[in-house]
Amino acid sequence: MTTQGSPLARAEIDAADRMVSAEEPLSGLQLRCGGEIPGVIATPALLDLVRKARSYGLKLGRAMRASDGQDAITAWLEIEPQADGACQVTLRSWQAAPLPPEDVAAIGERRAAIDRTLAELTARLDAAQLLLSVDCSAADLQDAAARMRAGLGQPWTDFVTIEGNAHRQPLHWRLLDGAVVRIAGSDRSWRASLFPQIVPGAEPAGFELCLTADTPLAARETPASAVLPANVMPQNGPGLVGRDIAPVLRQPIARIIANAETIRTRLAGPLADEYSQYAADIAAAGQHLLSLVEDLADLEVVESEEFNTAPDRIDLADVARRAAGILGVRAQERGIGIDAPKPGEHLPAIAEFRRVLQILLNLVGNAIRYAPDNSQVWIRLEDAGTRARLVVADQGPGLSLEQQAKVFEKFERLGRSGEDGGSGLGLYISRRLARAMGGDLSIESAPGQGARFILDVPADLLASRPTTAQQAEPDQPES
Repeated sequence: MTTQGSPLARAEIDAADRMVSAEEPLSGLQLRCGGEIPGVIATPALLDLVRKARSYGLKLGRAMRASDGQDAITAWLEIEPQADGACQVTLRSWQAAPLPPEDVAAIGERRAAIDRTLAELTARLDAAQLLLSVDCSAADLQDAAARMRAGLGQPWTDFVTIEGNAHRQPLHWRLLDGAVVRIAGSDRSWRASLFPQIVPGAEPAGFELCLTADTPLAARETPASAVLPANVMPQNGPGLVGRDIAPVLRQPIARIIANAETIRTRLAGPLADEYSQYAADIAAAGQHLLSLVEDLADLEVVESEEFNTAPDRIDLADVARRAAGILGVRAQERGIGIDAPKPGEHLPAIAEFRRVLQILLNLVGNAIRYAPDNSQVWIRLEDAGTRARLVVADQGPGLSLEQQAKVFEKFERLGRSGEDGGSGLGLYISRRLARAMGGDLSIESAPGQGARFILDVPADLLASRPTTAQQAEPDQPES
């Protein structure tokens, strides 16, 4: 209903922002938003208008947009401050329309984003829930993370105790998602979240495991590890970011992001659209800052004189398939297909599995970020004699010769800025990692013809000859 003449309702607000009396529909809005009468104003938009009127010392007439969990409300209010700090609220018009149905899938994705942000230990798992890689920022989980890294290829449940469960492991992932676990070396209780990497019509190709604590560590228990393993960091030399700064910043930034996401998605209660957008901006800025901190910590590690890798016999085809599985959901959101090596293809190499996976996640992630929607990304294998070669090709805008000369430089973003530009460190770090393993990372490109990033590592000459059924050069779009 709408009325422009006589007041529809009035409310009295005291100097402490408490609604001491109110008429319908203002009283109903207060109660449906979780408030009381008398009680502090429960509608954020109304509270903001009252405080503005009081700070200006003038009668204020403004439109208010709010939600009570069932209806979207648009109202015109007049707020008149009194000499004692109290305010008189007069409602002049009121419109209520049912909120659209909630998107259950979207809510699940938002909750997942919050869990990922708050997680203090994350791990990549294969389809059988076997450990592929582990990243840990919690001081009280460093020993557990080290055991997990030493036990890559084992079920992650071998390293935790699941409360209230005596069933044979591993359980189905749906039974483990949300489980409360205990971990040796930590006094805190942890909640496990499992996010499947699903291809429509098929079983999960792998999982992302996030462990979130019920309480934060005390300040004196600040984590002491960098993004990459602490044992490669110099103890008395350089390492300010990775050893001292990143561990201190990581958790508070993550909680800022999580709280902003909670506000943005209205999980904590109704909120006007403009405030939801403010929270989205805060979350995006926090994500950008957290990525920068992580990249700087990685940068410090790879530039250390003591940095080294742990080469082993690996299969580049297997690593490529795992990278494609991890990033498959992100690619599907933009209609981008990832053409990875097929089962049965193999290319033996001598390199560190986790470093190669890190490089591929960066290369494929960049291809997804900058390629057009509904395009294709290829991951190809090439047997180059003493070298094992992996090529990531896309249908993006391509790079000029001048841009190719700069693309591996530190902090180079090729004119990109803001959230899309990243830190400009990913390719620099990836090339450093490739060269540390006795290989290299290079690029072939032309404007309008996409880009080919080429990773070379030493071939495993003692292994059986590789099977690379699809070595043909991927077609590139015409310029």
